[in-house]
Amino acid sequence: MPEQPERAAVELHIVSDSTGETAARLVLALEAQFPDQPFVEIRHPRVENVEDLHLAVQQARGRPAVMVYTLVGSELRDAMRQLCRRARVHYCDLLGHPIDSISRVAGVAAQMQPGARAPLDAQYFKRIEAIEFAVKYDDGVGRGLDEADIVLVGVSRTSKTPLSIYLGYLGQKAANVPVVGGIDPPPELFEIDPAKIVGLTIAAERLADIRTVRVRSMGTPRRKYAELEGIYSELEEAAAIHRRLGCPVIDVSELSVEETAARIIRLVERRRRKAVS
Repeated sequence: MPEQPERAAVELHIVSDSTGETAARLVLALEAQFPDQPFVEIRHPRVENVEDLHLAVQQARGRPAVMVYTLVGSELRDAMRQLCRRARVHYCDLLGHPIDSISRVAGVAAQMQPGARAPLDAQYFKRIEAIEFAVKYDDGVGRGLDEADIVLVGVSRTSKTPLSIYLGYLGQKAANVPVVGGIDPPPELFEIDPAKIVGLTIAAERLADIRTVRVRSMGTPRRKYAELEGIYSELEEAAAIHRRLGCPVIDVSELSVEETAARIIRLVERRRRKAVS
């Protein structure tokens, strides 16, 4: 078959009256939906006036580009829309419509403060407490299984620690228990509410690749930890423990931490609702 011509990169111009981190995070999610399309991100942070906007739009004019902007002030938003239309540049207003919609429903005007931070409210401190919990009870350390909202069970390098930290960021207290060949998991694991337990697994070849990189980064020679024979044995032992627990199992081979965390929360919430119904 003839080779497909290389796709031209699409420029994503991130324009903000603050740092642009909000827009940048959404841009990453958008890019993930087009895995075969190359992108170039161009940031325009801390814009203060219409002249700054004009310079950004002119840089994108006549190119395969989209202006993605988070501008709090309505005057800057209006100016950006007009400049993009005149230059015939595609644009996406990430804050304008949500701000207007919430304001109409709530009957309260937005503060219109660029770079405004969320208040240090109860939800904020809940997140901090959950992150501290994840660190304290990482990798089977301590006896936090009773207190945890979620308990993850899987072999080494199935993203248990980053998942626990990310779940903490979402306000969920997560503990994790490693499955280690020849070592029984703690008895408490079989005594806690089974609805909050989620197993993690991964393709053996994928795990071998991850562990090989890990071993090299530690400067140690390749050993059984990264060899397929031992990995298959570990995964079989983990599967047996998952069956004893009767817990759902998520294959993390091709999932990001964010995707896995979302699935974990949905599973646990669904099982809890089923348990009380």
